[in-house]
Amino acid sequence: MENDPPRTVRHETALERDDRNFAELLQELRVTQTGVQILFAFLLTLAFTNRFGSLDEIQRGTYVATLLLAMVAAALFTAPAALHRALFRRGAKRRVVDISGNLASAGLCVLTMAFTGSVLLVVDVVLGRAPGIAAAAGTFAMCLGLWGVFPRWVRHRMSHRAPTPATSPDEPTAPPTDKG
Repeated sequence: MENDPPRTVRHETALERDDRNFAELLQELRVTQTGVQILFAFLLTLAFTNRFGSLDEIQRGTYVATLLLAMVAAALFTAPAALHRALFRRGAKRRVVDISGNLASAGLCVLTMAFTGSVLLVVDVVLGRAPGIAAAAGTFAMCLGLWGVFPRWVRHRMSHRAPTPATSPDEPTAPPTDKG
């Protein structure tokens, strides 16, 4: 941590910070949306393959649950754009940023379950039920670890560093203006 660069002070208003935060969130969502859309498209096509008729009841249930989870994840990841559009020019950027962040977090939770179900289904069909369950458990653990535990661990480590005089990039550094 001795080599960590000092945090810099951003000279931005609260509204400028909200704009930056929303732009950063939208960039994050662009990355996840692509993956969700590919997964959803893959799942939609599975029902029309020749092998689909040979799936057992558990595999069909896994398929339907996973398809629906992928749809919910896609809806959660696109909801911030709809929310922004509905509240555009109404002075609600802070609310849009907060709600959109919550929608993205919920989307990651649902996406974890969709990934887990997808891996369970494919590995179950290819290798059998026990390997499918093992692969699904590994998928769930990896998503939980990388998307939940690891970021919290990094945040915890950062909070225990020696304090610097600079403010956090997300703290206001100038009095808010009423440009909303």
